[in-house]
Amino acid sequence: MSDMVKDKVVIVTGAGGGIGRGIALAMAASGAKVVCNDLGVGLDGKGGDVGPAQRVVDEIRAAGGQAVANTDSVAGAASANQIVQCALDNFGRIDAVVNNAGNLRDRMFHKMSEEEFGQVLEVHLFGTFHVSRAAANHFRDQEGGAFVHMTSTSGLIGNFGQANYSAAKMGIVGLSKSIALDMGRYNVRSNCIAPFAWSRMTSSIPAETPEEKARVAKLQKMEAGKIAPLAVYLASDAASEVSGQIFCVRANEIMLFSQPRPIRSVQMSEGWTPESVAEIAMPAMKSSFYKLERSSDVISWDPI
Repeated sequence: MSDMVKDKVVIVTGAGGGIGRGIALAMAASGAKVVCNDLGVGLDGKGGDVGPAQRVVDEIRAAGGQAVANTDSVAGAASANQIVQCALDNFGRIDAVVNNAGNLRDRMFHKMSEEEFGQVLEVHLFGTFHVSRAAANHFRDQEGGAFVHMTSTSGLIGNFGQANYSAAKMGIVGLSKSIALDMGRYNVRSNCIAPFAWSRMTSSIPAETPEEKARVAKLQKMEAGKIAPLAVYLASDAASEVSGQIFCVRANEIMLFSQPRPIRSVQMSEGWTPESVAEIAMPAMKSSFYKLERSSDVISWDPI
């Protein structure tokens, strides 16, 4: 057991399995007191019980750590406040939030319903906002705190059939940067992790063609627990100068992602017309256009 986050109080949403479970266990093993939040529902949103969260709490306690289960939803302001209140009631403070809770409603865009789009944004983007907002005033008052948000290369790069998920995950990147900017004066940090890992969510990926089966086989090699060390570090005081960044974890590899910046510029002294845009501006910039690629096209090498 290390002391990287000794005596810190950490909320981990979606802690009942997969990546969230790995992070909750690692936080506790590194000395944190953990609120294991999980609604206990399936990927389709059905069901719900304390079982998944409580099982992780039992694991932590059996190993000598401190943890409590919570089943409030991240998708509403009132219930998100209850998650933070659970930390305060049981441990007296809150030091870090890991926004990991998620769902999937994969569908090709031209077939996606408004409900399917909204359900994913409600949990991923709005859920990240609600829980972060519930913790923000406590972080401000104590002049310190850390947010760790889960984004995805599906948003950062692209993927098929995930317009809702991609939009939510890119929204989280912007939210994280704004939190970092707005709350830096209070020593509050905010960073993102894009995880590659085999989990309950990725297990829903269809695998019918040989290419799809090969992709899934690679994902299955990427253990969910591999995400945890970076999350623990980002929640710790050792990361006091790290904020507003986007990281990616893929098996034993940690990447730092670029962020949008101008890469090419053209000017016209007399101003632009639609015709001159077509004749001059676009040809000048075309060589710098990004291809339409998926995450697996860009990050194509095998994990270690």
